[in-house]
Amino acid sequence: MPNSLRQPTGPLAGIKIVDLTTIIMGPYATQILGDMGADIIKVERPTGDVLRYSNQGRSKGMSNIFLNNNRNKRSLVLDLKQTAGKEALFNLIKKSDVLVSNVRTQAMARLGLSYEAIKVIKPDIVYLSCIGFGQQGPYAKRPAYDDLIQAMAGFPNLFTKAYGSDPTFIPSNLCDRITGLNVVNGITAALLYRERTGQGQAVEIPMFETLLQFLFADHLGGYTFVPSEPSVGYERIVNPNRKPHRTADGGFIALLVYNDKQWAEFLTLIDRPDLVGQGIFATHAIRGQNFKDVYGFVSDMIASRPTAEWADLLGRSDIPHSVVVELEDLFDDEHLQAIDYFHQFEHPSEGTLRTTAIPSQWSESQPNIWRHAPQLGEQSREVLTEIGYTEAEIGTLVENGVTNG
Repeated sequence: MPNSLRQPTGPLAGIKIVDLTTIIMGPYATQILGDMGADIIKVERPTGDVLRYSNQGRSKGMSNIFLNNNRNKRSLVLDLKQTAGKEALFNLIKKSDVLVSNVRTQAMARLGLSYEAIKVIKPDIVYLSCIGFGQQGPYAKRPAYDDLIQAMAGFPNLFTKAYGSDPTFIPSNLCDRITGLNVVNGITAALLYRERTGQGQAVEIPMFETLLQFLFADHLGGYTFVPSEPSVGYERIVNPNRKPHRTADGGFIALLVYNDKQWAEFLTLIDRPDLVGQGIFATHAIRGQNFKDVYGFVSDMIASRPTAEWADLLGRSDIPHSVVVELEDLFDDEHLQAIDYFHQFEHPSEGTLRTTAIPSQWSESQPNIWRHAPQLGEQSREVLTEIGYTEAEIGTLVENGVTNG
């Protein structure tokens, strides 16, 4: 059960990270680093991370989405517009390994928190900036949010290309979370480099370029070649028939008949063994040239039988498939129940909560959930005491609104 008395068991135990990030991209990354054992000091302005007030919550400043992105952290309130707040941050950085922010580069410089300024007080700091765009280009100063990056990277138009529909956002903060995973990679790689060389460094992880790398790995298409072939896009993925298939009773089945063995099994299953190795089904290469027709055939076949019958037939086969589920169905999923994926625990202010397990398994240094998501400034006094402030000095900071009590 997560609580503040447990100790981290993950591979980053002993690493201290000063976290100036807000919203989702940075907090998602630092939560993963906290799961891995790092001591995450979430430095918040007096009003707190705006995500505290988004969506549902039982108490002010503790929304469900904040709780799901900020476990395994301690919250320290500092007003960085005051000199005393900035001094406290510098004192914290001196005793830390990493500084990570998603504040735009120019704003960090105005606050006196540029890499050049920070490495003076902590020469071996790993200084990571989560930014919208690479700072060498004309977009450097533009704001970036998930919806904007989805649009700029071309995600919504893929729905148009595939299905002829209006451009549509993916209903997830996909760009924030993909970039957040790259932030985790950047920090851990920079820490390894420092371990080997003794040198810190500045690392920039831009959302726009990171998402383009992610997208073009599938969709660079003919533009892989110089001179370019006719089009971008991976034909199988932008095929209008690549979608869950409606069954005879209105359910949906996701089905991927992929290799020759699976196609022979599927065609036999639907009483069409005469098509095995023939026509558009002959080989992987030929199927790849006829994705639209091949997937259309599958869709027509699935429409001929009810969901339960397909689940039974396919369940006795080697053909990759799944009934399309609602999110609510996952809480009763037999596999997730068997591995105890959803944990319940008591939060000191929010009562009984549910969270997802750490999905990875480690033989020697299993990450763990060892702290609850903090109230705003819950550990302000604790952290300030650790970096050398006396009770009287902390009291003065509280009186001046630099931190909370």
